[in-house]
Order: sequence, then C-alpha cells, then structure tokens
Amino acid sequence: MNLSLPASKLNANLPRHRMRYGGLAPAVALTMALMTTACAVGPNYHAPDAHLQSFHSAAAVDMRQVASAPPLDTWWEGFHDPELLRIEQRVLTQNLDLAAAIARVRQSRGAAEAATARLLPTLDFNPQASANRLSQEGLIGHVVRSIPSFHRDYRTYDVSGAASWEIDLFGGLRRGQEAARDEAEAAQMERVGERITVAADAADAYFQIRGDQARLAVAEKQITVDAHLLELVRQRRTSGVSNERELAQAEALLQSARQTVPLLRIALEAQLNRLDVLMGVQPGTYAAELGTPSEIPAIPAIGGTNKPTDVLRRRPDILAAERRLAASNARIGAALGDYYPKLSLSGILGFQSINPQHLFTAPGFQAVGSGAIRWRIFDFGKIDAEVQQARGANTEALARYRLTVLHAAEDVENSFTTLVQTEQRSGELQTEVASLTRARDLSQQSFQAGVIPLTDVLDADRQLLDSQDQLALNRANAGRAAVSSFRALGGGWPT
Repeated sequence: MNLSLPASKLNANLPRHRMRYGGLAPAVALTMALMTTACAVGPNYHAPDAHLQSFHSAAAVDMRQVASAPPLDTWWEGFHDPELLRIEQRVLTQNLDLAAAIARVRQSRGAAEAATARLLPTLDFNPQASANRLSQEGLIGHVVRSIPSFHRDYRTYDVSGAASWEIDLFGGLRRGQEAARDEAEAAQMERVGERITVAADAADAYFQIRGDQARLAVAEKQITVDAHLLELVRQRRTSGVSNERELAQAEALLQSARQTVPLLRIALEAQLNRLDVLMGVQPGTYAAELGTPSEIPAIPAIGGTNKPTDVLRRRPDILAAERRLAASNARIGAALGDYYPKLSLSGILGFQSINPQHLFTAPGFQAVGSGAIRWRIFDFGKIDAEVQQARGANTEALARYRLTVLHAAEDVENSFTTLVQTEQRSGELQTEVASLTRARDLSQQSFQAGVIPLTDVLDADRQLLDSQDQLALNRANAGRAAVSSFRALGGGWPT
C-alpha cells in the first residue's frame, strides 16, 4: 500500500499539537492500532524496463572459426596460458583497488544495519552512585533545614535501565532502511565491477607485454639485417661500385631500426610496472618472471552469452545503477515521512535508594513510562524542499541507469567490431608475411645464382621483418580486443 497523502489531508484526522501520555498503556494501544493499518509513505519501487535490440556485431563474432568458448566466469582460462592464469590469481587476491572496494561494501553494509537498528527499541543500562551536599539556601534546603533529622550530606544509588522506541507509523524509517539496503547492494555490485576491471586490466597488460617482447625480437633482427646491409654498402663504396647516397640511405635505415628499440622498451617497462601494481606489489617484483618472451596465446571463442538480456543480467555497472535508482526511490518516501506525526515510547525500570542496603527492595523499585507524538507543523517549506530534492535525485538516477545501459551496449558493439576486424587484419598480415617470406627465399636463390645483388636480398629481409612486426602488434591487439569483449559482456564473476 502506498501512502503519499499531503499534510493537509492528514491534518484532518490527527490533532495539531503534541500529545503526551502519563503511562504506557494508551501509547501502546495507539501504536498497535496504527501499526496494523499504516503503510510506508512514498512511491513503491518498480524496476525500469530496459530493452535492447540484438547486437549487430554479434553475428560476426559467432562466425569465428575457433574452439569452444570458455566459461564467462573465468574467461582467462580459455587462453590456455599458465602465466596468464598465475597473474589472474594474484590480481584477484592482492589487488588494492579490489581491497578498497571490499572495504566500501563493509561500510555500506554497516550503514544498512544501522538503518535497520533505528526501527528497533534501544535499551540503556545506567547504574550510578553519587555523593551530594544539599544547599540550605535552595528551595528544598530552605524548607527542610529546620527538620531536626535533616542532613545536608547524603548519597544516592541508582540501578536502572532506560528503553526508548520510535514507532515507524508511516514507514519513513522503513524507506530509509530500504535506501540503505539498496545502497549496500549497489556497493556489492561495484565491488564485482572492480573485480572484472582489474582482471581485464591485468590481461590487457599481459598481452601488451607479450606483443612488445615479440616486436623487440623483430626489431633486433631488423637491426642485424640493416647492419649487414650497411657493411655491404660500405664495401661496395670502397670498391667504387656504390655511391655516397646509397651509403647515407643504409646508415639512415640502421638508425631508424635502432631508434624503435628504446620506444618499445619504454612501453614494455610501463606495462610490467602496471601489472605489478595491479598485483599489489612494488614495480619490478614480478618482472623477471615475464622476462622470457613467449608466444601470444590464441584467442578463444566468445560464448553464447552475448545476448542483450544476458548483458543486462551480468553487467555489474547496470545492476549497481538499478540499485541506486531503487535507493533514490526509497529516499522519496523517507522525505515524505516528515510530513506525518512521529510517535516515540520510553520507559525506565530499576531501583533507587539513598541506602545501599535498601537498594534492591520493593520500596526502592521505580518505574516510569511515557509516550509522545511529535509533528512538524510549520518549517518554512523545509520538508517540501527535501521532497523536491529526493524526487530530482530519483529522476537523475533513472537517467543515469538508462545511460549506463546504452554505454554497455556501446562497449559490446565496439569490442565485437574491434575483435572481428583485428582478427581479419591478422589473417591478411599472415598472408603478407607468407608472401614476403617466399619473396625473400626466392631473392636468396637468385643471389646465390648471381642474378641479383645482396642488397636486394637484404631489402627483402627488411620488408619481411616490418610485416612480422605489424603481425606481432596486431596479434597483441586482437588479444586485447578479446579481453575487452569479455569485459563488455560482464565476464569475470559467477552469477
């Protein structure tokens, strides 16, 4: 049931002043009567409809001729690379961003538990003893100082417990509890999202490392070929066969090959350091383990979880945005709750005496019970402003949820397109490498037969190495595109 009556209608049913009862019985009776009929104020939450059309890039991904797809929960296992598996295990247990996200979940859960505790009574146990000296000039002292048995000095002993309870008649506190619970669930989804992010970032860094290592190996071969070419041109220059222009060109080719090495080493070092930080250690800790170059692993298939409904179900950012939308809806009810009266009960049970020997006796027993209604009648529009703010936040949360859904679809489309096109380019580069390899072999045969000079052979080698460099780079980019696809689908956590 939804209560969203304005204060003017409620005022016709309840008095416009604070009500105070001398005992607990009337307050309890009123409380029980209201609690049986009261409902939570504010709009009830209904999850928004999110419909996505089929991803237009999914068909091309499904047509990839590769082995069976790995489980989306642990997609990195599909690359069949032991080093990548070891890295993912370390990242998921040692990453500090993930540890911070877990701490945020604890905070939000604590806030939710505190909101739940506000619905329940509070009991305080407060034993105390005091020594007193009564003023003879005070009101009481002036009256009783003439009594022969009067003593100014006395002690009091009090052992009692006090209980208080704000009754949630109209559900404002329950709406606050809902909001806190929804925020805790959103924090949990964001922790899952952080897990997906760090797992994908680690794999992305790993593929860049393997790609840079492969390109460094090609660059070293290129330097060897260009150095051999330069030496040959120098010999030809000495014998008068070659000229100064050819010598300068050969020197430039060698320097061009050499200047690529520092750039590749900078990129490699940056990714090694990035990976160490992702694993929660100082840069350089695990660099030696990746010092030996290795082949870039083959890309697995992308499973049948690329449907829009699966993405909406798995993507933690979408789930978190939906939970924050629910929390903002509940806060509207919490704000509306201030329009309505608030009932609180309190009581004290215990013993009090000026003589410790008579403390726990029937004459020393004391009991106090009270109930009060507090109703904010006029506040210069403060409640109206708070309700308006809550409704505006809800509208913003709805827009952010819809935008999150669209960004998720964008991520999937971009990742799928990048993966398909990059793999297609890899196939074309492999064909080019095969052709240039055949051309280089034919050049060597022609050189051995004395048909062409050695410079033509070395030039064919240089073209082949340049193509191999592009192939290594593209293979690494294809691996990164696959990682991006798994991340876009929400892979990396069990649902």
